[in-house]
Amino acid sequence: MSSSDIFIGETIGTAVLILLGGGVCAAVTLKSSKARNAGWLAITFGWGFAVLTGAYLAGGVSGAHLNPAVTIGLAIQGGTEWGNVPLYLGSQLLGAMIGALLVWAVYYGQFHAHLTDPEIVGTKSTDEGMVDQTAAPKAGPVLGIFSTGPEIRNGVQNVVTEIIATTVLVLAILTQGLNDGGNGIGVLGALITALVVVGIGLSLGGPTGYAINPVRDLGPRIVHALLPLPNKGGSDWGYAWVPIVGPLVGGALAGGLYNLAFA
Repeated sequence: MSSSDIFIGETIGTAVLILLGGGVCAAVTLKSSKARNAGWLAITFGWGFAVLTGAYLAGGVSGAHLNPAVTIGLAIQGGTEWGNVPLYLGSQLLGAMIGALLVWAVYYGQFHAHLTDPEIVGTKSTDEGMVDQTAAPKAGPVLGIFSTGPEIRNGVQNVVTEIIATTVLVLAILTQGLNDGGNGIGVLGALITALVVVGIGLSLGGPTGYAINPVRDLGPRIVHALLPLPNKGGSDWGYAWVPIVGPLVGGALAGGLYNLAFA
């Protein structure tokens, strides 16, 4: 496939992935959303459908990696040329940022209502005894829409969780080529991958929110840092390395395991 195919497919596919995945997080989180408090099942299935849609859109153009961990795994396995890896990764990051911006556009009014509600962002008294609603809270109330975070902050545990979850995802993708006499499973591949993502979310997503994709976390985190959202709080850059390093190691590990066990 050409460089333009990779760029177009990965940018559009990843943008749609983040639009729908971040969208379900926004729907469940934000004030004045009809889906508010819909819960973890809504999020896991929403992300699964997001993967399904993005993969169907980009599959015939770029191969629908949509995830640097998948690209690295495929490069180690031999299914992707190493010379194309930087283009894949750059396109995926751009697409993730575009998708996050689209989530903000769709839920613009809800973001404003949520982040100006004193019950959500907190208040503090000024010297004049008035209530200041402009002070940003220590923990950003909408960061979870854009990026992941741990329930228990332990760097070693958190990165191990991401490595294990991503290894499962990428190994499940790589072994699709072993089905049907080596011909893969065709269009069903996107559906099976989406169901694997749902399964990972339900079973392994509790500790860290299962980033399992570096750009899924980094791109929207950058957008969160740049958007003019009132009372948004910090972007938690101290944790940002976990959903980058963990999935990349997991993708590499899956590629190595594939070559060891299945090649």
